Amino acid sequence: MRTFRALLLAAPAWAVLAAAASAQEPPAGQVADLGEVIVTGTPFGVTDRASLLAVEVLDEEALAIAPASTLGDLVSGLPGVRSTAFSPGASRPVIRGLSGPRVQVLTNGLGMIDASSVSPDHQVAVDPAEARRIEIVRGPSTLVFGGSAIGGVVNIIDDRIPTEPAEGGVDGHVSAQYSSVDDGRSFGARLKANAGPLVLSLDGFTRDASDYDVPVFPESARLLAEEGEEPGEERSVANTFVELDQVGAGLSWIGPRGFVGASVKHVETTYGVPGHAHGDEDHEEEEAGHGEEGVSIGLEQTRYDLRGELTFDAGPFSAARLSAGWADYAHTEFEGDEVGTQFFSEGGEGRLELIQRQRGGWQGVVGVQLLDRTFDAVGDEAYVPRTEIAEQGLYTVQRYDRGDLGVEGGVRVDERSLESAAAKRDFTSVSASAGVFLRPSDSWFLGLSAARNERAPSEVELFAEGPHAATGAFEVGDIDLDSEVATSIEGTLHFAAGRFEADLHAYHADYDGFIDLRPTGVDDADSGLPVFEYVQTDARFRGLEAEAEVRLWEGGDRSLTLAGAADWVRASSDLGPVARIPPWSATVGLDWTSRRFDAGLEVRHVGEQDRTAAFERPTDSYTLVNLKGAVRPFADRDVTLFAEVHNLTDAEAREHASFQKDIAPLPGRNLRVGLTYRF
Repeated sequence: MRTFRALLLAAPAWAVLAAAASAQEPPAGQVADLGEVIVTGTPFGVTDRASLLAVEVLDEEALAIAPASTLGDLVSGLPGVRSTAFSPGASRPVIRGLSGPRVQVLTNGLGMIDASSVSPDHQVAVDPAEARRIEIVRGPSTLVFGGSAIGGVVNIIDDRIPTEPAEGGVDGHVSAQYSSVDDGRSFGARLKANAGPLVLSLDGFTRDASDYDVPVFPESARLLAEEGEEPGEERSVANTFVELDQVGAGLSWIGPRGFVGASVKHVETTYGVPGHAHGDEDHEEEEAGHGEEGVSIGLEQTRYDLRGELTFDAGPFSAARLSAGWADYAHTEFEGDEVGTQFFSEGGEGRLELIQRQRGGWQGVVGVQLLDRTFDAVGDEAYVPRTEIAEQGLYTVQRYDRGDLGVEGGVRVDERSLESAAAKRDFTSVSASAGVFLRPSDSWFLGLSAARNERAPSEVELFAEGPHAATGAFEVGDIDLDSEVATSIEGTLHFAAGRFEADLHAYHADYDGFIDLRPTGVDDADSGLPVFEYVQTDARFRGLEAEAEVRLWEGGDRSLTLAGAADWVRASSDLGPVARIPPWSATVGLDWTSRRFDAGLEVRHVGEQDRTAAFERPTDSYTLVNLKGAVRPFADRDVTLFAEVHNLTDAEAREHASFQKDIAPLPGRNLRVGLTYRF
């Protein structure tokens, strides 16, 4: 923890620097309006129409009326993004077929310091309700975040540490919503207030939902056929309840030259884990006890964060940014009322970045990242031993844009150490990327980039040895694993002219030493579970993602827009198809927007997946029809009433990327209504 404490001890000096700089006059000139600026992966900021990275953004307006759900379920359905869909309480994003330790979930650019990447039934210790913005970066060219982001990044950006004063001295947001499919209720509120140069923020969220309804018996026809059983009358997925409470507070000092602030957040959640029983009697028993007879998980985390920024008039750097976070995380699995396995994660992460002054189209960043974390597990399913994890990373990303032509690239070096009772492993990882882009006209942006990314094995892949109920396997790690190396190439196209816009990304990635969990063909004598081992092989991922929209009609503040999106990924290895790769999907939507009223119709089709690993079942295709509407009854638009019918036809839908797909289909028809008020 020495490196993290050093960052915290730097806070007083940072505050003095910010105060001294605030006494200076601000520089002459105006900051250029960059439009929709993306900061994840490019800390110096690049517009979404000039980025070589494949990025999706959920802004504050979209999040204000978004479903109350876990992070994975919220972002699922965006191009190239799906969900692990383990349960309503636990779902992580799946990006281009990759999940777990290959997809990094961040809060304001720092790691979660939780145990969500250890197992698919572990919840991410963040609720989307706290976000003011979510940026999703697809693909491995994310040098700012290291090897753990070899598949992509989901960055939750909040305003708990204010970076700007409140509008009018006080501003805030209140929201409430109800969903019929699970009798779900949620409520959230945020407040920001000024007191001279000090800005205080407060926020709180609560969510409560019961077991959700489905249109068919939860077990799939394929699983029932293997078991020689007939479907029952049950039309809900037992033990899928969720209860969540979260509070947070922050305080910033904001001056003309920068800010410095700190925050604290505490989250507690309890959720059910389906899948530990089959048959009608077991379903009825679990439902009667609201999950008490099944397995439930109680999660608790307290997190402290420090952030600051200081801008400069002269010199090679325009700004310096510091961020640091420390968290204490505990996760308890209950078997009925009895305490089962417990997981703990405690530690800190820090980042210091120097933003280069833009000169003649050249901009860049130099940064250092430090991580010090302890992971531990206690109980019958503590299949990973206590592990001390330390990492130091140094990186730079550079970009030169002369208007019609530009180049971008970067390099990162990481030192990572993992030490447990089984062994100690040290890894040095070197990652680099380079790209070129051109603008044949104002409407077109064409880019081609290549990257080489290294990822050190995780604590699970190295040291696991024991039964893992979430995956239904006895997992065995390999302490001799090498780093995983991905060499990728990606083509990018942005087009915008008049009423038409389009984006296209096509990619190919070769993995040298791809770490995969594969069956051995034997069962563990004590648990009876099949034994799966982590092995290394070569793998190939390729795919594409496309989006387009055309404004069919415009008049004043009213418009009618037709939009479409599609994605496809295929992954194979020397051992055969990679497991749980999502099938192709296509979505078409028609949206009406105006000052007072919005409405939309969406049809989403997900194809079948019959290209499977030997130990997984195929998944049928499905089509979802969704309707939505929003009304702003007052002229100032501060109040929004919204409603949505999701899965209007009550179709059976199963997420192939989920370990639970054959026992827990996606929710059936759902009416969701809500209200938001901004002040």
